[in-house]
Amino acid sequence: MAKIIVITSGKGGVGKTTSCASIGTGLAMLGHKTVLIDFDVGLRNLDLIMGCERRVVYDFINVIHGEASLKQALIRDKRVENLFILPASQTRDKDALTQEGVERVLKELSTDFDFILCDSPAGIEHGAHMAMFYADEAIVVTNPEVSSVRDSDRILGLLNSKTQRAIEGQEPIKEHLLLARYDVERVEEGEMLTLEDVCEILAIPVIGVVPESEAVLKASNQGVPVVHDQTTDAGQAYLDTVKRLLGEQVDLKFIHPEKRSFLSRVFGGGRR
Repeated sequence: MAKIIVITSGKGGVGKTTSCASIGTGLAMLGHKTVLIDFDVGLRNLDLIMGCERRVVYDFINVIHGEASLKQALIRDKRVENLFILPASQTRDKDALTQEGVERVLKELSTDFDFILCDSPAGIEHGAHMAMFYADEAIVVTNPEVSSVRDSDRILGLLNSKTQRAIEGQEPIKEHLLLARYDVERVEEGEMLTLEDVCEILAIPVIGVVPESEAVLKASNQGVPVVHDQTTDAGQAYLDTVKRLLGEQVDLKFIHPEKRSFLSRVFGGGRR
């Protein structure tokens, strides 16, 4: 049976879809058959990040409403053999996601995959609720900003009260914190919350810290998850996150200022 993981946060623009794409790709690169589901009905960005937008014929809503089979709607990633994408619909309303339909699709996928990653829309409305309802684990993505952390705290409340595990009194969803867009220099200058600040507020284990990096935007624009390029700090951070998700002990990187030489301080040089 597959492990169902929701990638979530209350605030938009924090890096959920980017993180879903790279974590899912990393799992597949390490040999685990993985499917990514886009729950953001009406917007549909996961296929863009994955570089398969031109291959979308049928979508998640088509499958839920019996207009297509999973085999017809699933898109196999061209770069990683074990990776598939189930895109969202751009033309339907979020109410087209039904609890019964979502459950049926997840059960069918669970027989064939090791991991199911649910890319949640921003906010706490219907689509986000559907994305988290059947989850076994949750990766809560936040930025080191007060508003982002506050919204993530609201999501933790929903994970502990409005999901199937909470309602049925099962073992609680295993929660992980992924801190994205972390800029150590701005943290040092007091412009951003520290990792310790965020952990104290949210009180869940850290699974990864992804530094602010131009490589993320560049990779997204190219339709290639940044985890493919581990010469970049962000790519390495996402691969480390995947390894921790799988139970490996990997030290956190990118949380302390770099020790740079005199020449690099004089002539600069940004992150890749």
